[in-house]
Amino acid sequence: MPLERRITDFGADVSFCTVNNKLREHYGISLSESAIRSITLKHAEKIKNIQESELGTIKGSPKKCIISETDGSMIPIVKTGDDKVPGDKRKKKSLFYREVRLSLAHETGAIAPIFSATLGDVIQAGDHLAHCVKRVGANDNTKIHCVGDGALWISNQIEEHFGISATYLIDFYHVCEYLSAASSTCSPGNEKIWIETQKETLKESRSLKVCQELYPFIEAPNVSDQEAPVRRAHRYIQNRIHQMDYKASCRHTCKKHT
Repeated sequence: MPLERRITDFGADVSFCTVNNKLREHYGISLSESAIRSITLKHAEKIKNIQESELGTIKGSPKKCIISETDGSMIPIVKTGDDKVPGDKRKKKSLFYREVRLSLAHETGAIAPIFSATLGDVIQAGDHLAHCVKRVGANDNTKIHCVGDGALWISNQIEEHFGISATYLIDFYHVCEYLSAASSTCSPGNEKIWIETQKETLKESRSLKVCQELYPFIEAPNVSDQEAPVRRAHRYIQNRIHQMDYKASCRHTCKKHT
């Protein structure tokens, strides 16, 4: 129904308790917070069921190269009191955080990705990643280029679903975050130039050279990891050197398939 659609649109954008403000502003009507919540969650459940029924189906025409990215983020969840216990459940609210895992995929050069997200475990996240890739249009000849932040579960799921058809590249931004934190120790007063030098070295797929630049400045073993940005950067890069071939990845995805 048109009214339910509008309530659901608002309920997905803002908290249930503020949906009424938008309803009054745009349509001059008002509903209870519980009704707004019930309607929004009803349609959210329908969307979830549709999404799960489509997992694994191929929709798009076969593509030569598909780019995909997966990441996780902590989101706040509000839990109300037990429905079986009488009384105002709003007075027994509790706040906790859960990780939502978001995936996207698109053909090289496209600007309209396919998105999918889940609050499930890493196995479910892998299924959603594969879903995005297949919906874009993957077949046995498609080259799949994946990007992520270095989390082990991401690379494991990529290997599980795509095998040798996929390459995995560490998100350049995440690497630079580690280098930025280490720069004041490695090159005090000259941090900007030092970071740019390391970036150019990484772009040439010489991550081992960056490790060598970091090595002399690694903090003493008695320094906690939280206070050791150089050690963290060195370990992060050294453990993922095989996933930092930026030069080859750029040449392969940007020239061969565009």
